[in-house]
Parts: sequence; C-alpha cells; structure tokens
Amino acid sequence: MENIKLLSAKELAKITQHRSGEIKFGEKIQLIPPDVDVFNFIKESSANYVLLGIPEDIGVRANRGRAGTSTAFESTLKSLVNIQHNKFCKGSNLIILGELDVENEMALAQNLDSSNKDDRKQLFSLVEKIDKEVSHTIHQIIKAGKKPIIIGGGHNNAYGNIKGLALAKGKPVNAVNFDPHTDFRILEGRHSGNGFSYAYEEGFLKKYFIFGLHESYISKGVQSTIKSIAARVKFTTYEEIEIRKEKTFYDQLNEALQFIKNDPFGIEMDLDAIPGIHTSAMTLSGFSVQQARQFIHHFASNKNASYIHICEGAPTLDESNNNQLTGKLIAYMITDFMKS
Repeated sequence: MENIKLLSAKELAKITQHRSGEIKFGEKIQLIPPDVDVFNFIKESSANYVLLGIPEDIGVRANRGRAGTSTAFESTLKSLVNIQHNKFCKGSNLIILGELDVENEMALAQNLDSSNKDDRKQLFSLVEKIDKEVSHTIHQIIKAGKKPIIIGGGHNNAYGNIKGLALAKGKPVNAVNFDPHTDFRILEGRHSGNGFSYAYEEGFLKKYFIFGLHESYISKGVQSTIKSIAARVKFTTYEEIEIRKEKTFYDQLNEALQFIKNDPFGIEMDLDAIPGIHTSAMTLSGFSVQQARQFIHHFASNKNASYIHICEGAPTLDESNNNQLTGKLIAYMITDFMKS
C-alpha cells in the first residue's frame, strides 16, 4: 500500500496521553503491523471499523473555496485517541489504517490559482488522481468486510467513497448527505461541488437524498436537474424543517431512510451544515451539533449503512487557536457511528 501512510505505534504513543486508572482509546486501537499484507490483516481483524484520513484541500481549491480541510484528520486523531475505552465504545473495535499519501498532489496544487482557467484544469486533474486512490482504498476495506470511517478533505471525496462502495458491492449504491449544498453541480471537471453528480452520471450512485439543503444555495439549473430525476434524487430543506416548521426533523430522518435503506448506502456528513464550525464554507445558520449526531445515529443503525465520511472541517481556519474543537467534534461523530 504505497499510497497509504500507515500510522505507527510510535506515532500513536506520542499523541496518546496516558493517565493512571484510565484506559484511553489509543491504548486499545488496532494498528497495521509493519511487513504484513494490509488488507489481509484488516480482513482477519476482530475490529469492525477502519479509520482513513484524507489530508487534502485540492477539491475545495478547485471549487474556489477556502483551503484548510487538509488538517482535519490530524486534529481528529489527537482527540479520538484520548477518549475513554469503556463499555459504551471500545477502541479495540477500530483499526487506524492511516492517511492517504497526497503530499505530491498538495505540493503541485499549492501555487495553482483557481481563477486561472489553465490552473483550474490542473486542479481538476489532481482531484481525479485522488479519486482513484480513494475509490481503490474504500473498495478494498469494504471487500474485507469492514466499514470505513473517512475523515478529512473536501466533499469531492464523496465520489471515491461511492465508487469504492459500488465496486465492492458490484452494483450502484445509495447515499444520504447532511449538507446545506447539493454538491450535484455540472460536470465541468472534478471538484468538491460535484462529487455526487459525477457518481450519478457514471452509474455508481443509484439514489441520493440531500438532508437540510439551504434554499439560498441551490441554483435554478441544479434544481431543474434534480426535478427531472426526482425518482432517484430527493431533498428536504433546512427552512422547511427549522424556519417554516412545515416538516419535522424526525419525520424527515425517517423519510430519507425509507428512500435509501433497501441498498447499501454511505453516510456523508458535511460540517458546513453546522453553525460556528470552521469549514471551507462556514455558516451562521444551520442544524445543531446534537441534530448532526442524531442524524448519524439514525442512519448508522440500519444494516445497509456501509461507511461514514465526515468532511469539509478546516481546523486551521480557527483564528482563536482553539482548533482542537473541530477534531473533538469529529471524534464524537466517529463514536456515534461505531455505537450505532
């Protein structure tokens, strides 16, 4: 696995804060030993979940967003390994695979300007390279009988997650997305705003439900596209639920689940949906942290839930230097998925 940077025992020990009388997640989490077949080890492991980081923000840059999503996985790890291993959630049920090696792609993207047509094409090409690595890795994890937990990067990585799941299952799959945006934009080249539309167009995505779409952020063109394929793509808006109170949060959770539950599906969690969280497209209006966690629990409890992807978090954009809070929130979400 030359494209995965495995987390070593030494690196894990360095970020795990041991305390007398306590057992931390980091003391029980499973790591890939050196010199073994990675996916054979995963297949044979007693753990049910595999953690993968994607430390990139190239898809966000290609979408003319704010960089910073490359730092979410590191922030998450520091929080996750220091929670308690106990009867509610056991660290031994999780393998930390490590992170996708995107150093070269990040270096190439560093000086590219998304407002320049030629530079933007280069960013699209770099995103396509990452797509291939993500889909291959997710495919391998799911074929090994485990559930991937994918952290970091922009929402461009939904494409690779969906493709990997579809290839592992040998058929198109479904997705539910907690997001103020559709990410179903035109096929102009790969970026964080069209992961789902590319997955749909290429036959990997069967049914797609957008949960909590902000009415101010859906273009007339995308709305028209979704209307034309309404049997396969549905949404509920944030305003319908929380502003006008035309629908209830719990009813919409159930409606979304009914729509996707008959096939394997991925849970996509865009932190842009939660006010005050530092992301590539930070918002002041949206669902609460509690609602986001309830969303995860509701869908993860279904037998066809096949992965979770938590993305768009950008801890380094927090100028208060309180950037560990984003990682702490993601750690809560990881354990919600595991407990379900």
